[in-house]
Amino acid sequence: MTDILELAARIDRARLDRVPIPQLAEAESVDLDASYDVQSAGIELRRGRGESVVGVKLGFTSKAKAEQMGVSDVILGVITDEMQVGDGDAVDRSRFIHPRIEPEVAFLLGADLDPDAPADDQLAAVAQVAPALEIIDSRYRDFRFALEDVVADNTSAAGFVIGPWRELAAVRAELDLADLAVELAVDGEPAATGSTGDILGDPLHAVAAVVRMATRYGVRVPAGSIILAGAATAAVPLPDRPGAEVVASVAGLGRVSVTIGGTDG
Repeated sequence: MTDILELAARIDRARLDRVPIPQLAEAESVDLDASYDVQSAGIELRRGRGESVVGVKLGFTSKAKAEQMGVSDVILGVITDEMQVGDGDAVDRSRFIHPRIEPEVAFLLGADLDPDAPADDQLAAVAQVAPALEIIDSRYRDFRFALEDVVADNTSAAGFVIGPWRELAAVRAELDLADLAVELAVDGEPAATGSTGDILGDPLHAVAAVVRMATRYGVRVPAGSIILAGAATAAVPLPDRPGAEVVASVAGLGRVSVTIGGTDG
């Protein structure tokens, strides 16, 4: 029988010690439902240390990435206040094991997501939108994992940065969120390019996906929650040079940045 708490503690310790561990799927019998149980137990460990849940994130929102992993659905993770880095602020790279960074679109809920509400009402719960960056950091060796591994590891969630919020209604009156150019730059040099259309065809589709997955796995998404809709480009390694700057630009929506700070010893 799978020991959910032991597996959650194992992943939690890898994150805290910054030492990668073997993939669970190689040695444990963990199905997808059990993996979400491990994820939930890991979040409870973090809450027990004083962290607060501030939202959720989706993974495998890119069709190409999903096909590469052999999966047919998105995955859901949880983000906490400890993971957030201020726009333009420095992040200590030594907090992570082998971090990567990717540009995203973020939403802010003005009302609870009601799984029983019509799709239009669920979308109406979204109040604001912003460009975002997500830092991902697998706790497994070689950044290699099966589907069950990455879900148990809270979808590799490690950090996130939110750019300027804008009212969603005003943005939708001006822009087609499904077709905005996205660029990720490191020290002014383009590192990856894509489109918001690479996020589920339209990042607004993330709302329905979150409702479905959160309902299935018992994750609450109340008013005030942040939704990270998914990556618009491939992730690139987080620079290891102090002072390096990573910028995500989403055409018409704005930009968001983070710099690399020193180590914490």
